[in-house]
Amino acid sequence: MAATENHEKLPNPPRISDATLRDSAHMAGVEFGPDDAAAIAGLLVRTGVELVEVGMVSGPGSKDAHLVEAVHDAVGPERGMTLLVVRDRQQVARALDEAERLGVRHIMYSIPTSEQHAQLKLGTTSAKFLQALARSAITQAKERGFHVTFSGEDGARTPKERLVPYVAAGFEAGADRFRLAETVAYLSPWQMESVIGDLTAIDGAEIEIHSHNMLGMAVANSLAAVRAGARWISATVGGIGERGGNAPLAELLTSLRIVHGDTRFDLGHLTELSRLALRGAGLGTAFQSGPTTPHAFAYELPGQLSHPEAYETLPAELVGGSRELRVRTRLTPALVKWALTDSGTSVDIDAFTSWLVDRQKSTGGPLLDRDAVRKAAIDFQAA
Repeated sequence: MAATENHEKLPNPPRISDATLRDSAHMAGVEFGPDDAAAIAGLLVRTGVELVEVGMVSGPGSKDAHLVEAVHDAVGPERGMTLLVVRDRQQVARALDEAERLGVRHIMYSIPTSEQHAQLKLGTTSAKFLQALARSAITQAKERGFHVTFSGEDGARTPKERLVPYVAAGFEAGADRFRLAETVAYLSPWQMESVIGDLTAIDGAEIEIHSHNMLGMAVANSLAAVRAGARWISATVGGIGERGGNAPLAELLTSLRIVHGDTRFDLGHLTELSRLALRGAGLGTAFQSGPTTPHAFAYELPGQLSHPEAYETLPAELVGGSRELRVRTRLTPALVKWALTDSGTSVDIDAFTSWLVDRQKSTGGPLLDRDAVRKAAIDFQAA
Protein backbone atom coordinates (compact mmCIF):
# COMPACT_ATOMS: atom_id res chain seq x y z
CA MET A 1 0.00 0.00 0.00
CA ALA A 2 1.27 3.46 -0.87
CA ALA A 3 2.33 5.82 1.87
CA THR A 4 -0.59 7.64 3.46
CA GLU A 5 0.96 10.91 4.64
CA ASN A 6 0.17 12.74 1.39
CA HIS A 7 -3.54 11.89 1.35
CA GLU A 8 -5.88 14.78 0.71
CA LYS A 9 -8.48 14.29 3.41
CA LEU A 10 -12.01 15.20 2.38
CA PRO A 11 -13.87 17.33 4.93
CA ASN A 12 -17.10 15.52 4.07
CA PRO A 13 -16.37 12.02 2.70
CA PRO A 14 -19.09 11.13 0.18
CA ARG A 15 -21.83 8.61 0.68
CA ILE A 16 -22.32 6.17 -2.19
CA SER A 17 -25.43 5.06 -4.04
CA ASP A 18 -25.17 2.38 -6.71
CA ALA A 19 -27.33 2.41 -9.85
CA THR A 20 -26.34 -0.98 -11.33
CA LEU A 21 -29.86 -2.36 -10.88
CA ARG A 22 -31.43 0.71 -12.45
CA ASP A 23 -29.14 2.48 -14.93
CA SER A 24 -27.20 -0.63 -15.97
CA ALA A 25 -30.38 -2.71 -15.94
CA HIS A 26 -31.85 -0.37 -18.56
CA MET A 27 -28.77 -0.39 -20.74
CA ALA A 28 -29.64 -1.68 -24.20
CA GLY A 29 -30.03 -5.45 -24.15
CA VAL A 30 -29.33 -5.88 -20.42
CA GLU A 31 -31.94 -7.55 -18.23
CA PHE A 32 -31.01 -8.68 -14.72
CA GLY A 33 -33.02 -11.40 -12.99
CA PRO A 34 -34.15 -11.33 -9.35
CA ASP A 35 -31.40 -13.72 -8.24
CA ASP A 36 -28.79 -11.42 -9.80
CA ALA A 37 -30.41 -8.42 -8.13
CA ALA A 38 -30.43 -10.02 -4.69
CA ALA A 39 -26.80 -11.15 -4.94
CA ILE A 40 -25.54 -7.82 -6.26
CA ALA A 41 -27.50 -5.82 -3.67
CA GLY A 42 -26.18 -7.97 -0.84
CA LEU A 43 -22.56 -7.50 -1.88
CA LEU A 44 -23.04 -3.77 -2.43
CA VAL A 45 -24.30 -3.32 1.13
CA ARG A 46 -21.45 -5.45 2.52
CA THR A 47 -19.01 -3.24 0.58
CA GLY A 48 -20.41 -0.17 2.30
CA VAL A 49 -22.74 1.25 -0.35
CA GLU A 50 -25.58 3.00 1.47
CA LEU A 51 -28.31 2.94 -1.19
CA VAL A 52 -29.02 0.38 -3.91
CA GLU A 53 -30.95 2.06 -6.70
CA VAL A 54 -33.25 -0.51 -8.28
CA GLY A 55 -35.85 -0.34 -11.00
CA MET A 56 -37.86 2.32 -12.74
CA VAL A 57 -41.57 3.00 -12.21
CA SER A 58 -43.83 5.15 -14.36
CA GLY A 59 -47.20 3.71 -13.34
CA PRO A 60 -48.99 0.48 -12.41
CA GLY A 61 -47.66 -2.90 -13.45
CA SER A 62 -43.98 -1.99 -13.38
CA LYS A 63 -41.80 -4.40 -15.36
CA ASP A 64 -39.10 -3.92 -12.73
CA ALA A 65 -41.29 -5.05 -9.81
CA HIS A 66 -39.43 -8.37 -9.51
CA LEU A 67 -36.10 -6.56 -9.16
CA VAL A 68 -37.42 -4.13 -6.55
CA GLU A 69 -38.92 -6.94 -4.50
CA ALA A 70 -35.74 -9.02 -4.73
CA VAL A 71 -33.61 -6.15 -3.43
CA HIS A 72 -36.04 -5.45 -0.61
CA ASP A 73 -35.91 -9.12 0.39
CA ALA A 74 -32.11 -9.13 0.26
CA VAL A 75 -31.17 -5.89 2.02
CA GLY A 76 -34.44 -4.33 3.20
CA PRO A 77 -36.48 -1.48 1.66
CA GLU A 78 -34.62 1.13 3.72
CA ARG A 79 -31.45 0.37 1.69
CA GLY A 80 -33.24 0.60 -1.67
CA MET A 81 -34.14 3.54 -3.88
CA THR A 82 -36.41 3.39 -6.94
CA LEU A 83 -36.60 5.85 -9.80
CA LEU A 84 -40.00 7.33 -10.65
CA VAL A 85 -40.58 8.93 -14.01
CA VAL A 86 -42.20 12.40 -13.92
CA ARG A 87 -44.37 13.66 -16.79
CA ASP A 88 -47.48 15.22 -15.24
CA ARG A 89 -49.37 15.28 -11.93
CA GLN A 90 -51.72 12.38 -12.74
CA GLN A 91 -48.91 10.16 -13.98
CA VAL A 92 -46.89 10.90 -10.85
CA ALA A 93 -49.82 9.88 -8.65
CA ARG A 94 -50.05 6.53 -10.46
CA ALA A 95 -46.30 6.00 -10.11
CA LEU A 96 -46.47 6.75 -6.38
CA ASP A 97 -49.31 4.25 -6.02
CA GLU A 98 -47.11 1.59 -7.62
CA ALA A 99 -44.13 2.54 -5.45
CA GLU A 100 -46.29 2.19 -2.34
CA ARG A 101 -47.55 -1.20 -3.54
CA LEU A 102 -43.94 -2.37 -3.88
CA GLY A 103 -43.00 -1.12 -0.41
CA VAL A 104 -40.59 1.52 -1.69
CA ARG A 105 -39.50 4.08 0.91
CA HIS A 106 -36.93 6.13 -0.99
CA ILE A 107 -37.77 7.45 -4.44
CA MET A 108 -35.70 9.32 -6.99
CA TYR A 109 -37.68 11.50 -9.38
CA SER A 110 -36.40 11.66 -12.96
CA ILE A 111 -37.22 15.17 -14.23
CA PRO A 112 -35.72 16.58 -17.45
CA THR A 113 -34.25 20.04 -16.92
CA SER A 114 -32.44 20.98 -20.14
CA GLU A 115 -34.61 22.69 -22.75
CA GLN A 116 -33.93 19.90 -25.23
CA HIS A 117 -34.98 17.07 -22.89
CA ALA A 118 -37.90 19.04 -21.44
CA GLN A 119 -39.29 19.65 -24.92
CA LEU A 120 -38.97 15.97 -25.83
CA LYS A 121 -40.48 14.58 -22.62
CA LEU A 122 -42.71 17.32 -21.21
CA GLY A 123 -43.74 19.05 -24.41
CA THR A 124 -42.58 22.45 -23.19
CA THR A 125 -39.37 24.28 -22.37
CA SER A 126 -41.07 26.56 -19.81
CA ALA A 127 -38.93 26.97 -16.69
CA LYS A 128 -42.04 27.92 -14.70
CA PHE A 129 -43.78 24.70 -15.75
CA LEU A 130 -40.69 22.68 -14.82
CA GLN A 131 -40.56 24.20 -11.35
CA ALA A 132 -44.30 23.76 -10.82
CA LEU A 133 -44.10 20.11 -11.91
CA ALA A 134 -41.21 19.42 -9.53
CA ARG A 135 -42.98 21.14 -6.62
CA SER A 136 -46.15 19.15 -7.25
CA ALA A 137 -44.35 15.81 -7.56
CA ILE A 138 -42.23 16.41 -4.45
CA THR A 139 -45.20 17.59 -2.39
CA GLN A 140 -47.24 14.53 -3.36
CA ALA A 141 -44.42 12.20 -2.35
CA LYS A 142 -43.65 13.93 0.96
CA GLU A 143 -47.34 13.85 1.88
CA ARG A 144 -47.15 10.05 1.51
CA GLY A 145 -44.02 9.80 3.66
CA PHE A 146 -41.38 9.05 1.02
CA HIS A 147 -37.76 10.13 1.24
CA VAL A 148 -37.37 12.16 -1.96
CA THR A 149 -34.38 12.69 -4.20
CA PHE A 150 -35.18 14.73 -7.30
CA SER A 151 -33.02 14.92 -10.37
CA GLY A 152 -31.90 17.32 -13.00
CA GLU A 153 -31.94 14.96 -15.98
CA ASP A 154 -29.46 16.36 -18.50
CA GLY A 155 -28.58 18.78 -15.72
CA ALA A 156 -24.96 19.16 -16.85
CA ARG A 157 -26.17 20.92 -20.01
CA THR A 158 -28.78 23.01 -18.21
CA PRO A 159 -27.76 26.68 -17.90
CA LYS A 160 -27.19 28.03 -14.39
CA GLU A 161 -30.01 30.55 -14.69
CA ARG A 162 -32.44 27.69 -15.39
CA LEU A 163 -30.97 25.01 -13.11
CA VAL A 164 -30.39 26.90 -9.87
CA PRO A 165 -33.98 28.25 -9.47
CA TYR A 166 -35.31 24.76 -10.28
CA VAL A 167 -33.14 23.13 -7.60
CA ALA A 168 -34.06 25.82 -5.08
CA ALA A 169 -37.76 25.28 -5.81
CA GLY A 170 -37.39 21.56 -5.19
CA PHE A 171 -35.82 22.03 -1.78
CA GLU A 172 -38.44 24.64 -0.89
CA ALA A 173 -41.09 21.99 -1.66
CA GLY A 174 -39.48 19.63 0.87
CA ALA A 175 -37.11 17.44 -1.17
CA ASP A 176 -34.36 15.69 0.76
CA ARG A 177 -31.67 15.57 -1.93
CA PHE A 178 -30.95 16.75 -5.47
CA ARG A 179 -29.11 14.63 -8.04
CA LEU A 180 -27.28 16.34 -10.88
CA ALA A 181 -27.43 13.88 -13.77
CA GLU A 182 -24.64 14.24 -16.28
CA THR A 183 -26.95 12.37 -18.67
CA VAL A 184 -24.80 13.48 -21.58
CA ALA A 185 -21.10 13.51 -20.60
CA TYR A 186 -20.29 17.15 -21.05
CA LEU A 187 -18.23 18.70 -18.26
CA SER A 188 -14.58 18.72 -17.28
CA PRO A 189 -13.74 18.29 -13.56
CA TRP A 190 -13.07 22.02 -13.13
CA GLN A 191 -16.36 22.86 -14.84
CA MET A 192 -18.09 20.33 -12.60
CA GLU A 193 -16.73 22.04 -9.50
CA SER A 194 -18.24 25.31 -10.67
CA VAL A 195 -21.66 23.81 -11.43
CA ILE A 196 -21.85 21.92 -8.12
CA GLY A 197 -20.63 25.00 -6.23
CA ASP A 198 -23.63 26.94 -7.54
CA LEU A 199 -25.94 24.21 -6.21
CA THR A 200 -24.33 23.67 -2.80
CA ALA A 201 -24.71 27.41 -2.21
CA ILE A 202 -28.50 26.91 -2.11
CA ASP A 203 -29.74 26.99 1.48
CA GLY A 204 -30.23 23.47 2.86
CA ALA A 205 -29.10 21.74 -0.33
CA GLU A 206 -27.83 18.15 -0.23
CA ILE A 207 -26.32 17.31 -3.63
CA GLU A 208 -25.55 14.03 -5.43
CA ILE A 209 -23.62 13.58 -8.68
CA HIS A 210 -24.46 10.95 -11.32
CA SER A 211 -21.96 10.98 -14.22
CA HIS A 212 -21.69 9.06 -17.47
CA ASN A 213 -18.30 8.01 -18.79
CA MET A 214 -18.38 8.71 -22.53
CA LEU A 215 -15.41 11.05 -22.13
CA GLY A 216 -13.65 8.91 -19.52
CA MET A 217 -14.05 11.51 -16.77
CA ALA A 218 -16.90 10.11 -14.67
CA VAL A 219 -14.74 9.30 -11.63
CA ALA A 220 -12.80 12.56 -11.92
CA ASN A 221 -16.03 14.54 -12.25
CA SER A 222 -17.54 12.71 -9.28
CA LEU A 223 -14.54 13.54 -7.08
CA ALA A 224 -14.57 17.13 -8.34
CA ALA A 225 -18.23 17.37 -7.33
CA VAL A 226 -17.33 16.22 -3.82
CA ARG A 227 -14.58 18.86 -3.61
CA ALA A 228 -17.28 21.41 -4.41
CA GLY A 229 -19.56 20.15 -1.65
CA ALA A 230 -21.58 17.26 -3.10
CA ARG A 231 -22.42 14.72 -0.38
CA TRP A 232 -23.32 11.71 -2.55
CA ILE A 233 -21.85 9.93 -5.59
CA SER A 234 -23.85 7.59 -7.82
CA ALA A 235 -21.86 4.78 -9.48
CA THR A 236 -22.36 1.36 -11.09
CA VAL A 237 -20.50 -1.92 -10.78
CA GLY A 238 -17.93 -2.14 -13.55
CA GLY A 239 -19.13 1.20 -14.92
CA ILE A 240 -21.88 -0.71 -16.74
CA GLY A 241 -24.52 1.62 -18.14
CA GLU A 242 -25.94 3.57 -21.02
CA ARG A 243 -24.09 6.08 -23.20
CA GLY A 244 -20.49 5.02 -22.58
CA GLY A 245 -21.12 3.69 -19.09
CA ASN A 246 -21.27 5.27 -15.65
CA ALA A 247 -18.78 6.12 -12.92
CA PRO A 248 -17.28 2.66 -12.16
CA LEU A 249 -17.65 1.70 -8.52
CA ALA A 250 -14.29 -0.07 -8.14
CA GLU A 251 -12.29 2.81 -9.60
CA LEU A 252 -14.26 5.27 -7.50
CA LEU A 253 -13.76 3.44 -4.20
CA THR A 254 -10.09 2.68 -4.84
CA SER A 255 -9.52 6.34 -5.77
CA LEU A 256 -11.13 7.38 -2.50
CA ARG A 257 -8.79 4.96 -0.69
CA ILE A 258 -5.55 5.88 -2.47
CA VAL A 259 -6.04 9.59 -3.12
CA HIS A 260 -8.08 10.57 -0.09
CA GLY A 261 -7.21 7.89 2.49
CA ASP A 262 -10.86 6.85 2.80
CA THR A 263 -10.96 3.41 4.46
CA ARG A 264 -14.71 3.17 5.09
CA PHE A 265 -15.35 0.61 2.33
CA ASP A 266 -14.64 -3.13 2.21
CA LEU A 267 -12.91 -3.37 -1.16
CA GLY A 268 -12.59 -7.15 -0.94
CA HIS A 269 -16.02 -7.64 -2.53
CA LEU A 270 -15.33 -5.59 -5.68
CA THR A 271 -13.99 -8.38 -7.90
CA GLU A 272 -16.91 -10.68 -7.08
CA LEU A 273 -19.33 -7.82 -7.64
CA SER A 274 -17.89 -7.21 -11.11
CA ARG A 275 -18.10 -10.91 -11.94
CA LEU A 276 -21.75 -11.11 -10.86
CA ALA A 277 -22.79 -7.92 -12.65
CA LEU A 278 -21.04 -8.80 -15.92
CA ARG A 279 -22.51 -12.30 -15.89
CA GLY A 280 -26.01 -11.05 -15.08
CA ALA A 281 -25.79 -8.38 -17.76
CA GLY A 282 -24.65 -10.90 -20.36
CA LEU A 283 -21.62 -8.78 -21.23
CA GLY A 284 -19.01 -11.55 -21.17
CA THR A 285 -15.94 -11.31 -18.98
CA ALA A 286 -15.26 -7.59 -19.26
CA PHE A 287 -17.01 -4.31 -19.92
CA GLN A 288 -15.15 -1.40 -21.45
CA SER A 289 -16.61 2.06 -21.14
CA GLY A 290 -16.20 4.95 -23.54
CA PRO A 291 -17.13 5.88 -27.12
CA THR A 292 -15.55 2.98 -29.08
CA THR A 293 -17.33 0.01 -27.52
CA PRO A 294 -20.18 -1.93 -29.19
CA HIS A 295 -22.50 -0.65 -26.46
CA ALA A 296 -21.68 3.06 -26.63
CA PHE A 297 -24.34 3.94 -29.21
CA ALA A 298 -26.73 1.01 -28.68
CA TYR A 299 -30.25 1.76 -27.45
CA GLU A 300 -33.48 0.01 -26.49
CA LEU A 301 -35.65 3.09 -26.02
CA PRO A 302 -37.30 4.44 -29.18
CA GLY A 303 -36.82 8.06 -28.12
CA GLN A 304 -33.08 7.57 -27.99
CA LEU A 305 -33.09 6.12 -31.50
CA SER A 306 -35.39 8.81 -32.90
CA HIS A 307 -33.65 11.74 -31.16
CA PRO A 308 -30.04 10.61 -30.65
CA GLU A 309 -28.76 14.19 -30.57
CA ALA A 310 -30.49 14.61 -27.20
CA TYR A 311 -28.50 11.76 -25.65
CA GLU A 312 -25.15 11.66 -27.38
CA THR A 313 -22.04 13.57 -26.35
CA LEU A 314 -20.78 13.07 -29.90
CA PRO A 315 -22.20 11.31 -32.97
CA ALA A 316 -21.31 7.65 -33.47
CA GLU A 317 -19.94 8.41 -36.92
CA LEU A 318 -17.30 10.75 -35.50
CA VAL A 319 -15.44 7.80 -33.95
CA GLY A 320 -16.20 5.36 -36.76
CA GLY A 321 -19.10 3.73 -34.93
CA SER A 322 -22.76 3.24 -35.75
CA ARG A 323 -26.08 3.59 -33.95
CA GLU A 324 -27.77 0.29 -33.16
CA LEU A 325 -30.77 -1.32 -31.55
CA ARG A 326 -30.12 -3.90 -28.82
CA VAL A 327 -33.07 -5.37 -26.93
CA ARG A 328 -34.21 -8.62 -25.34
CA THR A 329 -37.81 -8.60 -24.07
CA ARG A 330 -38.44 -4.85 -23.52
CA LEU A 331 -39.99 -4.48 -26.96
CA THR A 332 -42.59 -1.80 -27.67
CA PRO A 333 -44.56 -0.98 -30.84
CA ALA A 334 -42.58 2.25 -31.23
CA LEU A 335 -39.29 0.34 -31.08
CA VAL A 336 -40.49 -2.26 -33.56
CA LYS A 337 -41.77 0.45 -35.90
CA TRP A 338 -38.32 2.09 -35.85
CA ALA A 339 -36.62 -1.23 -36.62
CA LEU A 340 -38.92 -1.95 -39.59
CA THR A 341 -38.72 1.53 -41.16
CA ASP A 342 -37.51 1.24 -44.78
CA SER A 343 -37.30 -2.54 -44.49
CA GLY A 344 -39.99 -3.22 -47.10
CA THR A 345 -41.78 -5.47 -44.60
CA SER A 346 -45.37 -4.60 -43.70
CA VAL A 347 -46.97 -6.13 -40.60
CA ASP A 348 -49.53 -5.20 -37.96
CA ILE A 349 -47.10 -3.53 -35.54
CA ASP A 350 -49.08 -4.20 -32.37
CA ALA A 351 -49.76 -7.84 -33.22
CA PHE A 352 -46.18 -8.45 -34.29
CA THR A 353 -44.78 -6.81 -31.15
CA SER A 354 -46.93 -9.00 -28.92
CA TRP A 355 -45.94 -12.10 -30.89
CA LEU A 356 -42.24 -11.25 -30.72
CA VAL A 357 -42.32 -10.53 -26.98
CA ASP A 358 -43.92 -13.93 -26.40
CA ARG A 359 -41.32 -15.61 -28.60
CA GLN A 360 -38.48 -13.86 -26.82
CA LYS A 361 -39.75 -14.96 -23.42
CA SER A 362 -40.19 -18.55 -24.57
CA THR A 363 -36.67 -18.70 -26.01
CA GLY A 364 -34.84 -17.06 -23.11
CA GLY A 365 -34.65 -13.54 -24.52
CA PRO A 366 -31.78 -13.74 -27.02
CA LEU A 367 -30.29 -10.39 -27.96
CA LEU A 368 -32.03 -8.68 -30.87
CA ASP A 369 -30.64 -6.02 -33.16
CA ARG A 370 -32.46 -4.29 -36.03
CA ASP A 371 -31.70 -7.06 -38.52
CA ALA A 372 -33.00 -9.70 -36.10
CA VAL A 373 -36.27 -7.79 -35.64
CA ARG A 374 -36.66 -7.57 -39.42
CA LYS A 375 -36.03 -11.27 -39.83
CA ALA A 376 -38.57 -12.00 -37.08
CA ALA A 377 -41.15 -9.93 -38.98
CA ILE A 378 -40.72 -12.23 -41.98
CA ASP A 379 -41.17 -15.24 -39.69
CA PHE A 380 -44.33 -13.61 -38.31
CA GLN A 381 -45.74 -13.16 -41.80
CA ALA A 382 -45.14 -16.82 -42.52
CA ALA A 383 -46.63 -18.05 -39.24
